[in-house]
Amino acid sequence: MKRSKYILFLTLLGFCFGCSLTRTLDEGQYMVYENNLSGIEKSNQEELTNLIEQEPNTRFLGTSIGVLIYRFGESFYDSAKVVQELQTVNQELAEVRLQIDTVSTNLRLRKKEDKLKTKAEALQDKLEYGNALMKTGNPLVILDSGLIEKTYRNMQGYLVNHGFFDSKVKYSVETKKQKATVTYQITENKPYLIDSIYTRSDNPEILKLLNQYSRNTLIKQGEIYNQDHIAAERNRLEELLKNNGFYMFSKSYVNYLAYQDTSAKTIRLEQVIQKPTFTDKHEVYTIDSINFQINPPSDEFADRRVKTDFNGIDFSFYRDRYSAKILASRVRIQKGAPYSRTQAIETQRLLNNLDLFRFVNITFDTLGTSLTANILTQPNQKFQLTNQLGMTITEQLPGPFFSTALRNRNFFRAGEILEFNFRAGLEGVASATGQGVYQSSELNTSVSVIFPRFLIPFSPGTLQRFGRYNPNTRVTFGYLNTSRPEYKRNAINGLLSYTWSTQNNRQSFTVNAADISYIRTPFIQNEFLTILNDLQNNGNNLIWSFLPSLISSFSGQTIINFNRYGDFNAKRASLLRLFGESGGTTLNLVNAKSNNEPGIEYANFQWLKGQIDFRRYYPVNEKQTFAYRLNFGMASPYGVSAGILPYEKYFFAGGGTSIRAWQARRLGPGSSVPQTGEGGEYAYTNEQPAEMILESMLEYRRKLIGYFDMALFIDAGNSWMIGRDAARPGADFRYDRFYKEIAVGTGIGLRMDFDFLVIRLDLATKAVDPAKPEGSRWVLDNIDFRRPFGVRGQTVFNFGIGYPF
Repeated sequence: MKRSKYILFLTLLGFCFGCSLTRTLDEGQYMVYENNLSGIEKSNQEELTNLIEQEPNTRFLGTSIGVLIYRFGESFYDSAKVVQELQTVNQELAEVRLQIDTVSTNLRLRKKEDKLKTKAEALQDKLEYGNALMKTGNPLVILDSGLIEKTYRNMQGYLVNHGFFDSKVKYSVETKKQKATVTYQITENKPYLIDSIYTRSDNPEILKLLNQYSRNTLIKQGEIYNQDHIAAERNRLEELLKNNGFYMFSKSYVNYLAYQDTSAKTIRLEQVIQKPTFTDKHEVYTIDSINFQINPPSDEFADRRVKTDFNGIDFSFYRDRYSAKILASRVRIQKGAPYSRTQAIETQRLLNNLDLFRFVNITFDTLGTSLTANILTQPNQKFQLTNQLGMTITEQLPGPFFSTALRNRNFFRAGEILEFNFRAGLEGVASATGQGVYQSSELNTSVSVIFPRFLIPFSPGTLQRFGRYNPNTRVTFGYLNTSRPEYKRNAINGLLSYTWSTQNNRQSFTVNAADISYIRTPFIQNEFLTILNDLQNNGNNLIWSFLPSLISSFSGQTIINFNRYGDFNAKRASLLRLFGESGGTTLNLVNAKSNNEPGIEYANFQWLKGQIDFRRYYPVNEKQTFAYRLNFGMASPYGVSAGILPYEKYFFAGGGTSIRAWQARRLGPGSSVPQTGEGGEYAYTNEQPAEMILESMLEYRRKLIGYFDMALFIDAGNSWMIGRDAARPGADFRYDRFYKEIAVGTGIGLRMDFDFLVIRLDLATKAVDPAKPEGSRWVLDNIDFRRPFGVRGQTVFNFGIGYPF
């Protein structure tokens, strides 16, 4: 095995060195091999680096995979042939358009025109960017003196705009064997600091407002002069004044005069609010009236308008199909109040969230300093059918799924949405009885009614009071059928939930006031039943989770989105999810039998559950990102549960979105030892439910070429039982040893990012295995690539859709 590894390594090394990057260059041409920046002390090196116009190709072992792919595609790319094809298609397209001019109603000609137009666009794209392989790869970056000069000017301008007025930039180019190293030498000298800031305006109202919010200014005394801060401050002042009635104000009225003291290296900044050109001073505008108009499908229905007014808003509907009370609760613009741009945008967002309209436009008519707000909308289609066909990946091997959803908008004419959902899917899961990978199927159907308000008895004023928070009440009834190799499980579910969000949409809340399920397991495989009975004989009553049961719970969660998590253009973003659940709470009101009592036919469950999930995204530059996740959860049964949770309420560690070096649901708990297969290897055949989970994941993500990205990751964590588990020694959580039971896995991943879809391939290997005896838990040196797909293997392959977190 070791010999074959060395042969493979040497072969790869020889291949890489044999593919010289410079072999196709003409005399006098040089590839950009490296860029160096020196002399940077106080300025931002990352931002200066991003100004370099020519970045070297990404290399590995002296070569670039991107260049190799590009050259391979270029070897059978004939641009002359593409030009000829494009000319032929354009000529044919012109002839078809001439025929359409004479026979405009011919559908066959219209279809042919669309087909030829699409083909011409594809050929034009191929002519500009090459074939598919060339677009996936990267051409060799060849030294261009014009781009070096442009980089020099960019850096010089950047330094001046960031307070380094006396800075100097020089560059030099060293060449060796057709490889060029470009060095940019920066001499910053002493930066200029903001000495003082003075605001000048003839309008006392504006001066009073600016002084009131002066603590929010982005230009700070004593800081280095920064043109970016000045631009941001102009935007802040425009937003502040527009939100306080100054409808006609814009940032173009904010100018800055900088007085430079060359001896003290300071800047005295004067902020000037200029007068408007159309009047003597900037005026505060007040909302005089609000018109809300829902347009009919066409002008033929104009005579079917219904007019009404509510809460100071004049409504004009197409027929009497909408609730003025519901719509008014989403309108944040107030009659008699000063104009606010934020309230206008918030109104547009809240009305769009109702999912009743194709569009929402808000315009303002002026008369003196009075405004008439016009909210113009058009109804969305009454019925919407959505079908989806794709792949589902939750455990081991992906499988197909089909889903369909039918929406009936404005069902009760008060903004409600009636929704039918159906989903059927297959996937491959590892059998809990150790008999390989089996097909698992799932059938799920539900009907829901979504009310755009809180349904709270005896609280008539909630609609207007909470409309700004986009409240929704969802009532759902559903049926779920799960068929796995070991068991078949049916569930009937009823749910009453409330959702709302903060005005800035950064924090959302969900409260499941009633979540009730009746669960049956009509079939249990004999082998799996034997496992459950063996566990019970050893003190683990997991078998109770498969008895018929009526499960009820009350739960709530909040998601706090800091700095737009998920927006990969944002600088540093994070997300925090908090979840809490009380299960079987209603059983406290009745005399329910304990699961330990003899002759019980229906299992009863009571539990408390909580979870904290934190995710952080930190971009280093445009191509490199660090991301990490911390996840902690506990679930504790009590009362009649006899120490058992419903199976779906347990925590499971391992899998594509957890500790990736272990198969899904196969890690832990604690230092308990899995079953042993042939050859004394761990089999990891059984799922390992637990009552506590602690896991963390750290990823380094880097863009490679085209659609391809890579990731290096380290995962650490485990799951535990809170109390003693006689069937799994070492499964219980103990403060004096839990840190020794942290499993660690590491690996490399490949992502194909198509914007609308991310396909993820992760190859992970165990580094620390807590199931091994103490002193033998470091297992990274036992890496074995012979069985990357096996349940028992040291190395595990994960396939997924989307990022792991």
